[in-house]
Amino acid sequence: MRIDMTEGTPWKKLIIFAVPMIIGNLFQQLYSIADAVILGRFIGDYALAAIGSSMPLFFLVIVIMMGISMGVSVMVSQYVGAKDRDGISYTIGNGIVVVAVVGLILMAIGPLLSRPLLVLLNTPPEILDDSVMYMNILLIGGLGMAYFNVLSGILRGLGDSFSPLIYLIIANLLNIIFNVLFIVVLGWGMPSVAIGTVLAQGLSALLCLRRLIKMRDTFDMGKKYLKPKREYLWKMLKLGVPAGASQGIIAVAVMIVQPLVNGFGPLVIATNVIVMRIDGLVMMPIFSFSNAMTVYAGQNMGAENVGRISEGTKQGVKMSVAICVVLVVIVLLFGRVMAEAFTQTQEVIDLSVRFLFILAPGFVFLAVAMVLWGTIMGAGSMFLPMLASLINTILVRIPAAYGFVYVLGTPEALMLSMVSAWFVNMILAIIVYRIGWWKSKGFAKVLSQDE
Repeated sequence: MRIDMTEGTPWKKLIIFAVPMIIGNLFQQLYSIADAVILGRFIGDYALAAIGSSMPLFFLVIVIMMGISMGVSVMVSQYVGAKDRDGISYTIGNGIVVVAVVGLILMAIGPLLSRPLLVLLNTPPEILDDSVMYMNILLIGGLGMAYFNVLSGILRGLGDSFSPLIYLIIANLLNIIFNVLFIVVLGWGMPSVAIGTVLAQGLSALLCLRRLIKMRDTFDMGKKYLKPKREYLWKMLKLGVPAGASQGIIAVAVMIVQPLVNGFGPLVIATNVIVMRIDGLVMMPIFSFSNAMTVYAGQNMGAENVGRISEGTKQGVKMSVAICVVLVVIVLLFGRVMAEAFTQTQEVIDLSVRFLFILAPGFVFLAVAMVLWGTIMGAGSMFLPMLASLINTILVRIPAAYGFVYVLGTPEALMLSMVSAWFVNMILAIIVYRIGWWKSKGFAKVLSQDE
């Protein structure tokens, strides 16, 4: 089902579009939880720690694809709003080619760098080999994962958030089945988790492609549109590079902070993984509304209806914060029970509960910020979010992490630094949104015009 965001009551359209993403992200988070529970229960806390140590590095790699996905998705949504069939077709075709080229390059060079970088991150020796193997499997099989993310973004840009939901559910169910088969039944060990992820995401990517091929009423597919075209590639770069850089800056910050986490030992690393799985239950709806706002702003910018964007943003902030508050209360009430599902180590359980209570107010800050950044990026303004991310990382996230750890000397200091960064991120988002420079960033009507 395709949704036209340029007509109707904004909050209703946002809910209709966001709900499938929220459900999909919920399944994604439930898979992540099941994944961690299986690892923690059947292999041990060190297996959780191995994944926790490798994920910052993998995130740094995947942000490149996230940038491409964001650029393509924003372009598609604006061309949909402008009803530009050729623009949609060339954007999708060129995006598919770019993902193939970049993905193959990362597959070739990534495994060569994984061990040196994990050593640089102060990964504990007892989990280093598993971390390297897990990382390398994800890198070698990363093309299917990249296409799943990019093609899902294209479908959402076209106004279809339901199909990606179905394919995400399929991927997550397959992932759980593979984990049970590989770990519980066959006893293959921790790296088999990565194998299951690669297989499930690759299949879902094929399903996304199959769905796109059937949408001939909206755009065209063929060799003509796969041929690189300078003006579309240029726009993709102008949108995708800053978007990827914004996530890349966050990934670098996580990598710089990771040695602090690793320095507290495997049990704190395992705790961090558990908390990230649990807090994902709150964060996923937040990111769903942010993505919905990106498509909403993109379509309405393409239709040259800026006033409708502002109206929808106000409603989006209220809904995101309301849902966030409810979920935070649930996590605080049942956080200990959730942590006990992952491990039987009392020290890890107690620390997980303390982490969650520290993070609680930060989720509200994040809910406001992400909706506003979603609007700004959907309008085609990628440089300001990148600049804000850079400022927040250099001046807040990294200094706060090292400063709090130095002063307090406890792992709880890491959570305090994260909440501080989320608060500053919210303030920056409010400032940028109210200044309003993003209102002039639409490009769908005049492709050759620079931002």
